Amino acid sequence: MKRLIMRGETRKNFITYGIVIIAYVLLLVLSSTGMMSSALQGLLVPTCTYIIAALSLNLTVGVLGELSLGHAGFMSVGAFSGVTVSMALADVVPAPWARMVLAIVVGAVLAAAAGFVVGIPVLRLRGDYLAIVTLAFGEIIKTVVTNLYVGKDSSGLRLGFLDPNIGLGQGGMMIVNGPNGISGIKKLSTFTAGFLVIMLCLIIIFNMVNSRSGRAIMALRDNRIAAESVGINVTKYKLMAFVVSAAMAGAAGALYGLSQNTVTANKFDFNTSILILVFVVLGGLGNMRGSIIAATVLYILPETWLRQFSDYRMLLYAVVLIVTMLVTNTNKVRSVIDRLLPHKIKAREEEKEHV
Repeated sequence: MKRLIMRGETRKNFITYGIVIIAYVLLLVLSSTGMMSSALQGLLVPTCTYIIAALSLNLTVGVLGELSLGHAGFMSVGAFSGVTVSMALADVVPAPWARMVLAIVVGAVLAAAAGFVVGIPVLRLRGDYLAIVTLAFGEIIKTVVTNLYVGKDSSGLRLGFLDPNIGLGQGGMMIVNGPNGISGIKKLSTFTAGFLVIMLCLIIIFNMVNSRSGRAIMALRDNRIAAESVGINVTKYKLMAFVVSAAMAGAAGALYGLSQNTVTANKFDFNTSILILVFVVLGGLGNMRGSIIAATVLYILPETWLRQFSDYRMLLYAVVLIVTMLVTNTNKVRSVIDRLLPHKIKAREEEKEHV
């Protein structure tokens, strides 16, 4: 029975891989043949970044079972560090693709380091307390970046906080300019790079979930006391999932930063964290395929066909979120869904027999 369940999970994973690959090839063909509008082409990379962010948050919320409201903070760390590295190495590394890869790697590593530092004290909390502290972390990152000044001259990088006078020499260049953020960014991100990062994130998440560590993480989610009683290290496995999630968010932030002309700290505020959480909840907790679909639809629709309602975007998201929660927690509606999708009943029965 365990082997059958694993085969079912593997089949679902490969279906998700296939959907992403088919979507990538189809969009690439439409773009290369001129059948896609320039406005929609400009949304491809940002859509990839939000998909990556939704996948990473789903690892924390859906797999680990902890509510994080500061996910945009990790994206901010990745965006500003990645773009800074890309601009600082423009003369040393002339190849655009190499600078983009370095920016994504640095953004992921520094975001993972931030996740490690924050996760050690934060993951000892539970429920609402954890959500509040992660929310505070996101606001702290936003405030720090708003008051940060980074420049480059012949002596190397120069840093300053609160004071824009960082002693740049002649011919120096200000990279991070406090509240004005980073401007004059050379766009290096590509749709192919976004697709590759999405695939990498899916491979990491699926292999992690199906591993021994993933089963330990889900055991903590389902029943922490029972997991502790059999010797599972709570701090270790929670921190593992949290750091991996932060690293993916940092990679998404770096990819996003290199797709824009200007990046400011206000872009990664509380609303962005809530937006990513909406993608995760509407797509289904622990459902990576659902997160991909929800992030794609809910990001592209308001930017294209529903642009006239852009001022009411967050209101519409809130209404849809409330309706979804009410519908999915109603027994009558769930019974109707089970009738329409009988394979879900079979899967649940197999899981119960396995337990």
